[in-house]
Amino acid sequence: MTVLLFVGGVLFVALGIAVSIALHEVGHLLPAKLFKVRVTRYMIGFGPTVISRKKGETEYGIKALPIGGYVQMIGMYPPNPEDGSLRSSSTGMFQNLARQARQASSEEVGPGDENRVFYRLPVWKKMIIMLGGPAMNTVLGILFTAILLMGFGTPQASTTLSTVSACQTTQGQENSTDTSNCTPAPAAAAGLRPGDTIVSYDGRTVTDWSTLTEWIRQSAGRSVPLVYERGGQRISTTITPVLTARPVYGADGQPRRDAAGNSVTQKVGFVGVGPQQAFVPQGPETVLPAVGTQISQVSHVVLDLPAKVVGVAKAAFSSAPRDPNGPISVVGVGRVAGEVSAMESVPLKARLATLVGILAGLNFALAIFNLIPLPPLDGGHVAGAVYEAVRRSIAKLFRRKDPGPFDLTKLLPVTYGVAGLLLLMSVLLMYADIVKPVNLFG
Repeated sequence: MTVLLFVGGVLFVALGIAVSIALHEVGHLLPAKLFKVRVTRYMIGFGPTVISRKKGETEYGIKALPIGGYVQMIGMYPPNPEDGSLRSSSTGMFQNLARQARQASSEEVGPGDENRVFYRLPVWKKMIIMLGGPAMNTVLGILFTAILLMGFGTPQASTTLSTVSACQTTQGQENSTDTSNCTPAPAAAAGLRPGDTIVSYDGRTVTDWSTLTEWIRQSAGRSVPLVYERGGQRISTTITPVLTARPVYGADGQPRRDAAGNSVTQKVGFVGVGPQQAFVPQGPETVLPAVGTQISQVSHVVLDLPAKVVGVAKAAFSSAPRDPNGPISVVGVGRVAGEVSAMESVPLKARLATLVGILAGLNFALAIFNLIPLPPLDGGHVAGAVYEAVRRSIAKLFRRKDPGPFDLTKLLPVTYGVAGLLLLMSVLLMYADIVKPVNLFG
């Protein structure tokens, strides 16, 4: 059963990634067709074509290697600005690459297509087409986040007990299960067990865990009436919290620490119980703040990517541990998804929520990564369009001749260099995820 759950988690996320990539390309396809650019191919994956079907002027298909996708438009590169041809007046490797790129870009341009080529579009239309992919992933990320928060909810402490300590302990001391040689914790002495739901405390109705915790902390040394529910029946008892040192928590819910890094404590009432976690659906007003937090976190990861990849390389070829917050490949994502799905001790709802959260994060990562202003990424084409707009505006301001569309073939060395680095990074991350995977669950 565990193996089936593992495979199910992998397939769930794999399908989510495939749909996200497919819709990313739809984000390019729809505005391209809206602006009358002739789109010859819409493909998911690379390499040999597995299946395809032509509808209208566009061939739709799936390639053998499911590692991305592309939309092919005619006239991506303008003719040689020197003579208006596909030739290059200079010789050399990069000049030949430019010539081949221009030729491939225009070989499908037929009669009547002169005004349907990409390079003739106004700058704002080029930008809309290129930003369509990242925009689609952003929308998907928001959608998955909304499903996560409003559909599943966020895990919050409930008033049902998950743990009941058998013995009284001090801060930093491990809980003991040997009740024959210890002082029973107040909750255990009062007869409480895991699964009991606290109904009232000191005559006041208990509605949430944080309020109950505060009441307990304030009633050290005092015998307090308590009502709990077990098996559908309400049981009354009394409980006497003991005064002991407990951590002080900040507004972020994390324990406070002093300048030396030690946990800050204070003496408060303590009974020795822990709550079960329950998913509480959130309102729509929580979605956008959560999206902003995720985008900020992913942006920091992308900005630190070179250093993070170096760290992965060191870990992969040495005894150094992997950074759990570092980048992982699709292999690593699949492994994490499988492990989450196979956690039979975790409620199904919690596992599904985690998988949906993974898809939300992946879509934000796809959007932000593709906005890096380097070709062949979408951000590189956007940067070229911005440069074209600035150059044309300056020429118009000084009443100079319109310089025309920016020739992206000038950036082919950068394109091939970035593509090579991305390939090397992908291979490295996949290798690391096989030989030294990230351990997120202990």
